[in-house]
Amino acid sequence: MTSALDPRMLDRIVEGLALTHQKLLEVVDGLSAEQFAEPSLLPGWSRKTLLGHLTMNARSFVHLMTCAARGEVGEQYPGGQAIRTAGIEEAATWEPTKAVAELRKAIYTLEGAWAGATSDIWQGTGTMSGGSTSPMHDLPFRRWRECVVHLTDLNVGIGYNEWPDYYVRLELDRQKMAWAASHPMGLTQFPKEVMQLPEKQRLAWLLQRETVDGLPLGPGL
Repeated sequence: MTSALDPRMLDRIVEGLALTHQKLLEVVDGLSAEQFAEPSLLPGWSRKTLLGHLTMNARSFVHLMTCAARGEVGEQYPGGQAIRTAGIEEAATWEPTKAVAELRKAIYTLEGAWAGATSDIWQGTGTMSGGSTSPMHDLPFRRWRECVVHLTDLNVGIGYNEWPDYYVRLELDRQKMAWAASHPMGLTQFPKEVMQLPEKQRLAWLLQRETVDGLPLGPGL
């Protein structure tokens, strides 16, 4: 996303993310050691692996903000995908108590970095893991997406119908733009069957968290 910094929108996103962070911590605080090891809804990932990913993701955003504060264009995972994967795999071996402590520390470190960010920092840029460039003011939304969707992926009974309304509205706008950009002229609108779905179900299909009869899987994250 390359739009200009909108302070009021940023405030609303950070506020919404803080609530989602608290929901995530509430969930993990209530998991037993056995539940940590159970499968998530992501193929091949346990709940602990997924939580390790969320910890590494928060740390990577702190790194980007730190680089931006120095006037540098940071790399989300210095060393590339291999370093990212190794970090997640290491986190998946942590005992539950450590996993929760590291997640909580990463969340509050990230929120602290945002609390202390200046306008110049927010308008800095960084290189994301997929190679795209992102302004720092887009990181809170990216983090919100990670936490909202992966709370569902944790397989703890939180479905897409519980996704925050404001997140859904912003994400649908982004998905519409991405769909239009990736389809030829005349096919830039969502299929009729998709538009007939309630908004949250529509987004869940787009993010491959819901199937719809007669349609292939959506494009995904």
